[in-house]
Amino acid sequence: MNRREFKWRVDKLEEELILRAFLHEKKGVSKRLLAAVKYRGGALAVNGQAVTVRHQLQIGDEVTLKLPPENQSELILPENIDLQICYEDLDLLIINKPAQMATMPSMNHPRQTLANAVLFYYKETGTEATFHAVNRLDRGTSGLLIIAKHRYAHDLLSQAQQTGRLTRTYQALVAGTLMDEGIFNAPIGRKPTSIIERMVREDGKKAVTLYKSLASSEGYSLVELSLKTGRTHQIRVHLSGAGFPLLGDELYGGDRSLLDHQALHCNRVKLQHPFTNEPLVIECKSPSSWTPIIRRMNLT
Repeated sequence: MNRREFKWRVDKLEEELILRAFLHEKKGVSKRLLAAVKYRGGALAVNGQAVTVRHQLQIGDEVTLKLPPENQSELILPENIDLQICYEDLDLLIINKPAQMATMPSMNHPRQTLANAVLFYYKETGTEATFHAVNRLDRGTSGLLIIAKHRYAHDLLSQAQQTGRLTRTYQALVAGTLMDEGIFNAPIGRKPTSIIERMVREDGKKAVTLYKSLASSEGYSLVELSLKTGRTHQIRVHLSGAGFPLLGDELYGGDRSLLDHQALHCNRVKLQHPFTNEPLVIECKSPSSWTPIIRRMNLT
């Protein structure tokens, strides 16, 4: 796939801007990306002619931005692993990540991660890109994970996520009868005795989770959740702290007799496409491993 190229027509409200201001203020091109375009093989042109970022624009000018090539990380080896692709275009890829797959390689999980699988897919499809995850899912959490195919898309999607214009909805199976709907609003910080575990603590960072009970029976609940903030382990910590630990979540007190990983699944993402402005709503069903539990607990 050829490197991504963008073209824009300068309108009356944009005339007499210098190119740098047009790209930063009107098109969300970061200083870091602009430096990469300038020094790492990208290109800028106005009306087909190469220009500097100090070029002054006129109404009707056509601005072209060609992204620089991206080198895949030598530390992440491409691996032939099946991917469930829920959406794909020139700019983004949305994958339904299995629960037992880590997002990125780590000391404990150096191979067989989503990053390994995506880089193999890029290699097979001729996509010149490295791995740009917009959101992260813990190993043990399944569902929709958004991947940008280039750094420009990653910048815009990350901004959308931080400002609430990109939203994610989760489903969870929890112990206890969680009724109706409400808000968990409790700050989260590190647990002093652990480098991994988090906890609710007064000096933690603001964390807000919305919840809605979908069904409750026999001491278990199927719950829908959405995040207003994005703290590490936020849903897991809030549910456990309120007395409703996720099934399978051993780290936060969940019962592992029915499931060997936390019963948390990102089932919906909603966003506006960063370049076409098209509204996108992508959904995927909860894992098949949940089906017998839901039936057994009459959570339908």
